[in-house]
Amino acid sequence: MTRLGMGLVGPGFVGAHHIDAVRRLGFVDVVAIAATTDASARRKAEALRVPKAYGSYEALVADPDVQVVHNTTPNYLHEPVIMAALAHRKHVISDKPLATTAATARALHEAATRAGVVHAVTFNYRGNPLVQQARTMIESGELGAIHYVHGNYLQDWLLEPTDFSWRLEPDKGGESSAIGDIGSHWCDLVQHVAGQRIVEVLADLTTVVPTRMKPSSSPEAFARASGVAREPYTVRSEDLAAVLLRFDGGAKGCVSVGQVCAGHKNDFWLEVSGRHASLRWHQERQNELWIGRRDRANAVLAKDPALMSAAAARYTHLPGGHQEGWSDAFFNVIRDIYCFIAEGHPPSHPKPPAFATFEDGYHSACVVEAILHSHRHGAAWTKVPALIGASR
Repeated sequence: MTRLGMGLVGPGFVGAHHIDAVRRLGFVDVVAIAATTDASARRKAEALRVPKAYGSYEALVADPDVQVVHNTTPNYLHEPVIMAALAHRKHVISDKPLATTAATARALHEAATRAGVVHAVTFNYRGNPLVQQARTMIESGELGAIHYVHGNYLQDWLLEPTDFSWRLEPDKGGESSAIGDIGSHWCDLVQHVAGQRIVEVLADLTTVVPTRMKPSSSPEAFARASGVAREPYTVRSEDLAAVLLRFDGGAKGCVSVGQVCAGHKNDFWLEVSGRHASLRWHQERQNELWIGRRDRANAVLAKDPALMSAAAARYTHLPGGHQEGWSDAFFNVIRDIYCFIAEGHPPSHPKPPAFATFEDGYHSACVVEAILHSHRHGAAWTKVPALIGASR
């Protein structure tokens, strides 16, 4: 396997998981980290045992030892970092969302296509073995024609007025909070599993906590700032949402998304119903897949490679009864991307299933904008723009 060099821009909460996943591959060297200053980059590089530290992303993308750039910066920095990497013809792996607007996401997709490099977005839940099992069962026709898709993604990390994140600031996180941050995960995964794209939405968005106490120095995501000065901040983005959905294959659906639901830590589930059976996957019980039927007893398939399809079993690392988790699914996504790069495939070559591209990131941004548009226009049905020049 060809050895590759990886550089990471934005070594925060998610960045550390990118590094951990890459190190598990065995054929990728973690070469460099870039942060906002030389001092902070050195601290992070020392803590994560990375040899090079840069105080700017421009320096990192210019490093000849870096072939793949990981972008885990706050959302508003995705565009300049990715464009700089593409200018140096580096492969790019971006955290989601790809961009804060659909127009920017489209521009990034087009730029990556022109550069002729591999481009990916880490919609990491695709990497779960039982997600892939559900996808293959639906693809094979085991459920029959799909007519209904529903679920939720609920958290409580923004429940209190003192909870704050840059994700709530439109100039940093984008116009949407709950939908853009976690709703985008749900929408990508349900389309991936069901094999149908969302083409129309009707949305009702709410800001449950309209005024928050913003710390003078914002913490990283999921961190709590204590002992620092605060000032009132008027929140303009949603922290709770309900959305009806229509899919291009004729299915209907609905989803609830919220970051202010007490007791829900990372409560992500989806259910797909067809004419013959239903499937439900729950992230907090991710080693189980519920199978519902009318003509015989319902069942729960435990994660066991001996009982799964061959396509899904390749995403397992342990035998039945040995639990696998979030970081293993994330690793599976990173493995699909890096094996594709190392094998020298052109960007247009068919991708492994857990591999989401900038095209997927562009479509995700279109769905988010359609949801915002629907809410602004009184919960009106709104079409998701077609992807110009893109293919399924």
